[in-house]
Order: sequence, then structure tokens, then C-alpha cells
Amino acid sequence: MIEAPHYSAVGAKKKALALPAALFDGNVNEAALHRAVVTYLANQRQGTHQTKTRSFVSGGNQKPWRQKGTGRARQGSIRSPQWRHGGIVFGPHPRSYRLGIPKKIRQLAKKSALNARAREQAVFVVDPLAYDKPKTKPLAELLAKLGLDERKVLVLTAGQEPQAHNIYLSGRNLPGVRVMRFVDATAYEILWADAVVIETTALEGVAAEGEKDEEDESAAEGGGEGEKADA
Repeated sequence: MIEAPHYSAVGAKKKALALPAALFDGNVNEAALHRAVVTYLANQRQGTHQTKTRSFVSGGNQKPWRQKGTGRARQGSIRSPQWRHGGIVFGPHPRSYRLGIPKKIRQLAKKSALNARAREQAVFVVDPLAYDKPKTKPLAELLAKLGLDERKVLVLTAGQEPQAHNIYLSGRNLPGVRVMRFVDATAYEILWADAVVIETTALEGVAAEGEKDEEDESAAEGGGEGEKADA
């Protein structure tokens, strides 16, 4: 069982909270993390780079001098690649850098990233942040009480509106702070942060999903044994 420090919404320390075993099992798959990070960074590239080949460079319609008799090397155009201001050979052209990643590997990478931060004791759990309106000061004070005011912090909310949007607006202008829903967080963003702050309601949803998956697996195993007995 992995535990994380638990704080109230105003930064008061409470009893340590056990993290859901469905997500925090202590295993870190570095291969899945590597693939997830490479895929994320590749998908951020726009791929709008462009260089001009000799067919796109203006000018060069005539031979700069006659073919023979000048003693100089023969040239057909001043826009050939060997000329200054000539075309570019094998230069970059617009393309897509997009990479795909299987859903299960993406989920495994996110799980591994959370476990990596939990192993470093960089996961903090807070009570739901019920912000009626965007306000940066209480969020900044909370992070300061957690000792995270000078670190890169990822705040993961349960995604309940309008509080989640207010929390996002509250942390938007804090340097080194990113706020997003727990379900939207990726392995890259979790690894980017020095510390991860998670709302308890977000973890409760993860625990409920884990229990549901276990029940489904048990039901499937029971059905398989029944079929074998009938056979």
C-alpha cells in the first residue's frame, strides 16, 4: 500500500491517505514511459518547415555563360544547388510527424508516471478545491503551505464544473503550475512536474473504476468455470 500526504483545501495537514491500489501498485514501466513521451513530443510538432528546391527559386532561366570556350566549368543555371542562393537539396518539406500509441500502453505509461512520482514522495492529496470564482491567491497559498511554491506543480482536479474551470483560471498565471482534469493528464505532463497535487474526489473515481474492473473480471472467470463444468 502506497500512502501520500493529505491536506485540506487551505493547506492544513491531515492523516496520510492510502492511494488506490488499482493505479498505484509501485510498478514503473520505463519502456512505456519512453514511448509515451516520444509520441507526445512528436505530436506537438507542426511539420510546417519548407525549403525551396531549384524549381521553386526565382531566376536561373538562362545559362550564365556559353557551354564551351570560356575555360570555366559548364553551368546550366545560377539556381543549381552548388550556387549561392540556389536551390536546397534534400531539405525539409511539410510533413506530419504524428505517431500513434495503443490505448493500453498509454494507460500503462500514465500509471507508471504516477507511480514514479509516488516513489519519490512527490504526490500530494488535497480535499476538493471548491472555488466559486477564479482566485489565484488561495491556490498560491495552498502550494506554498505544501512547500511547492518554487517547484513545477501539476494540479489534477476531479473535473467537476464550474469548480474545475475556476481552479484552472486560478492557476493559469502562476509560473510553473499547470492545472487540468485527472482524466486528461498524460504521462509527459506528470513527468514534467516535480510534484503532483490530486483532489481526493479524483482518486475516489479511480478507486471505483478499479473495483468495477475487478468485479467484471471475477464474473468473467466465474462464467468460464461454469462453461467448463457444463462441458
